[in-house]
Amino acid sequence: MRIVLAGYNIDLKGLKEKKSVLTPETFSAAYARISRSPKSVSELRAIARKEITKAREQNRRVIFEMGHHAVAEHSVFNFDIIDISRYAVEYLESHRLMSYTEASQRYIEWASKFIVPDEFKKSKLLPQFLRTIKIQNNAYQTLVKKLKPFETKLAKPIEDARYVTSLAMATQLGATMNARNLELLIRRCASSDISEVRTLGAKLYNLVIKIAPSIILFYEPTEYDKKTYSELRKMYHRDTETRGEHREKTDVSCKLIDYTTNGEDKIIAGIIHRVSNISFADALKQVKKLSYSRKLEYIKQAFKYAKLYDATLREFEHSYLTFELIISAACFGQLKRHRIATISAQDYDLNLGITIPDSIQKGKQTDLFNKVIETTEKMYNKIYKELPQVAPYILTQAHRRRVLLTVNVRELYHIARLRLDATAQWDIRNITTKMLEQGQKKMPLSLLFCGAKDQFDLTHQKFFSNQ
Repeated sequence: MRIVLAGYNIDLKGLKEKKSVLTPETFSAAYARISRSPKSVSELRAIARKEITKAREQNRRVIFEMGHHAVAEHSVFNFDIIDISRYAVEYLESHRLMSYTEASQRYIEWASKFIVPDEFKKSKLLPQFLRTIKIQNNAYQTLVKKLKPFETKLAKPIEDARYVTSLAMATQLGATMNARNLELLIRRCASSDISEVRTLGAKLYNLVIKIAPSIILFYEPTEYDKKTYSELRKMYHRDTETRGEHREKTDVSCKLIDYTTNGEDKIIAGIIHRVSNISFADALKQVKKLSYSRKLEYIKQAFKYAKLYDATLREFEHSYLTFELIISAACFGQLKRHRIATISAQDYDLNLGITIPDSIQKGKQTDLFNKVIETTEKMYNKIYKELPQVAPYILTQAHRRRVLLTVNVRELYHIARLRLDATAQWDIRNITTKMLEQGQKKMPLSLLFCGAKDQFDLTHQKFFSNQ
């Protein structure tokens, strides 16, 4: 793994001052003083630049003693993260308040580079791990050629061939994060039981600590991060052993399991609350008295002047939907980028089967695909007995996991706009279609305009062609 500190924010005036220390800490120190100083913000920045030692002492005091972590958010870092496994990227991108742009196997024909976890260095399983990866990568190259006849402008052979590649495959991304969230990431990485994740945190820490020592303070591993989920898992297993419970088998890939009661009324009441001077309770009483057609008029008015690039009104966040999904690693790789959503993912589970692209069947490559899966799962079971924490590295993009996804209605609009578009990848397009169909049954008015970005104008014209 290679990480490059590509940049960080610095005071522009500091560039002209020969003695200035170029560090983002000056922003944190200056802005921390705003609430208690009558001086102008520009003056506070100048003081921080000239008195960097005092500025750092202040940052430590404000963050550590006073607990005002928000000041660290004014310091921002950019990283090039190169040769990291797709499995480790899942952990990295579970941190929502950061920005990521990742290389895509949909558009780039992937080289055979992959990550070998350090845990394998002393393991007898290493030769078998390497052999399995080679089988997967050879199958990938074969499928790229075999699926060539089915290539279209919107479907490239590499897009579906990647379903036989492993989560150990190396990728790269650009990441931007403020110091507060960077510190959290470093601490969580240090608490991980996976060596690659610990390495990620250590490299990030070493790159920033000399530049910004006063705002990266809580970086040591904690018992909370180390033990909470593992202890909860033990509790669950003890309970199930006592009661003798068994898992219900299901192949339902998308199920709406919860949603806001009277969600539509609450959204419209939220809109009325926004434009009036009455309480939400009174607004909700008014909405309950409205006819269906009048409620429809409120929803239509909310979208009347909207363009493709306009976000749905914030009042649509007052209602939510919760889905349980069973999705492939390839699909999860895209879903996890929707950071406003609440996503809780289980471990990958062989009992959930695999996702096989249609092109694999059309190209009569199902036998090859299934042989690779069979070999992969045998290897996974061997690794799991000895090194369970790194066993998922060998699994493919086709393997599945359960995901609990909670979105507010506004966020579902955003997801649908991107993932139902004709250019969207078929796997996540299929799951988004199911989510929208199920959501519209419960909130038909609120989700009336929810759809793909390439259908936005047609939908809009349908309701407003005469206006």
